Amino acid sequence: MLRKDYLVRMLEEMTEMIGKVFGLKQQRKWIEALWELDELYKNLFRLNSRLLGSLSAKDIVEMMRTGGTVESDKLQSLARLMKEEADVLTASGQREEGILRARKALHLYLAAYTHGADPGIWKLHGEVSELLERLKGFELPEDTERLLMTYEESRGNYDLAENALYRLLESGAARREEGIAFYTRLLAQGPDKLEQGGLPKEEVREGLEAWLARIDSASAGIDENRPSGE
Repeated sequence: MLRKDYLVRMLEEMTEMIGKVFGLKQQRKWIEALWELDELYKNLFRLNSRLLGSLSAKDIVEMMRTGGTVESDKLQSLARLMKEEADVLTASGQREEGILRARKALHLYLAAYTHGADPGIWKLHGEVSELLERLKGFELPEDTERLLMTYEESRGNYDLAENALYRLLESGAARREEGIAFYTRLLAQGPDKLEQGGLPKEEVREGLEAWLARIDSASAGIDENRPSGE
């Protein structure tokens, strides 16, 4: 009950402050907007913008862990603030810093969902879609890409999950067994579900064959280029 009351108060305070930040953005008062967000970080999470900028997304997730469990709704609330900060930074001309904040916000949203966050609190799916659109053309960190693959698969977007898998392959981060496991899970699904997810069963079978051929070829290339004696 105490946790629920805390969450309600936090959401109310955040909603009020985000409205205030929106007004400051309309007036192009970027510094004041960033100050307000920094105060909210301190009041609600005992963090600040500078610290969040220096920590990795994985480290931030770990900071939201209590007694071995990630406080998923608290984590997605932090993600919401970081997305807001990314908006302000980008609008004020600090595009590179805005992209970095947006990447972290995306990771936090995906991690929160993986740990059981209620997607209705901050319209998580819509927030993820907005961040993906904003980050189009920018490479995602390996850990974030894997979370995205899991997220899309869990939502039945199998074609998008496959896209994430291949981006991992192209970046050299993919593992042979994770591709096999992915296609094996899909082959266990019914044909209608696969069709709805953008990957008919025949394409899944072909995808598994293509995956094995592609990753084995890549592995062979690495071995051929390795100096003798290693």
